[in-house]
Amino acid sequence: MMFWKKKNKDNVNTSGQSAHEEMTDPVNINVVIRTDLGNVRTNNEDAASFIRVSDKVLLRNRGYLLMVADGMGGHNAGEVASKMAVDIIHQEYFKHSNEKNREKLLAAAFNAANKKIFEQASAHDNYRGMGTTCTAIVLVAGTIYFAHAGDSRAYLYKNKKANRITQDHTYVQELVNNGNITSEEAETHPQRNILTNAMGTKPAMRVDTGMYPEPFGVNDRLLICSDGLYDYLSDEEIGAVMESGTLQEAADYFINEAKKRGGKDNITVVMAEHASRITGSNIKETRVADMPVITRDAEIPGDLNSTDHDR
Repeated sequence: MMFWKKKNKDNVNTSGQSAHEEMTDPVNINVVIRTDLGNVRTNNEDAASFIRVSDKVLLRNRGYLLMVADGMGGHNAGEVASKMAVDIIHQEYFKHSNEKNREKLLAAAFNAANKKIFEQASAHDNYRGMGTTCTAIVLVAGTIYFAHAGDSRAYLYKNKKANRITQDHTYVQELVNNGNITSEEAETHPQRNILTNAMGTKPAMRVDTGMYPEPFGVNDRLLICSDGLYDYLSDEEIGAVMESGTLQEAADYFINEAKKRGGKDNITVVMAEHASRITGSNIKETRVADMPVITRDAEIPGDLNSTDHDR
């Protein structure tokens, strides 16, 4: 069910840039970020970010950076870990002006964030055991790069379907990969929220990076979300919402629908589309699902309902 892979050597030069993007200016995009406590949590431990640098040369080389991090650890520690993740990754990713390989830059930024979060967790009793998921998308012209640790997800809506860019780092996903259960069984498995990998919990961390094989087209949309959304909506339902309405309407619908169906965790979505996309304002209704949900503690500094952070 996963559609991501490492970059294709036939389409990418040795610098990590796809051949068709080298002479292409950045596309103009619209971005919406929405986050909500949900119905149960009293603190929001998710964090989300959209970074568009003001330097035109840097923007051309590095593209846009979109992220979601879902913190864990109890008290305020999860909030600290998720905020550290998005702050450190964007600083590390944009500071190395000579390195051109975006996957290498993303991996280095993720590892730097992991190291600093782990050091904080080890040095302070209040932060002991804290960690976070993190999923990042870099959009350079029409090319999508990703980096990922944990179970937050990135989707590309293309050709009337929501395609997963990332693969969950969970016990249940390993069962699927090994052929022990089906993808359908994984959606309602009672242990589906047990993480096998997260940022800040160990000195070393697995980071998945890659270049998505399909380009980001005019009629496509991107979504990054925490598990507080997809625990309640199937991939088919997510796709139906991603194609419908304005970007803001789709993001609002995601939040409201997840809360309507239980909202036991924080819910965060980052959505992007080409600025030239023309959409109507009707969201397609999705089926109502009554699914039991068991989620780990996860709680976003403030309300991140903003659309742009120029640097």
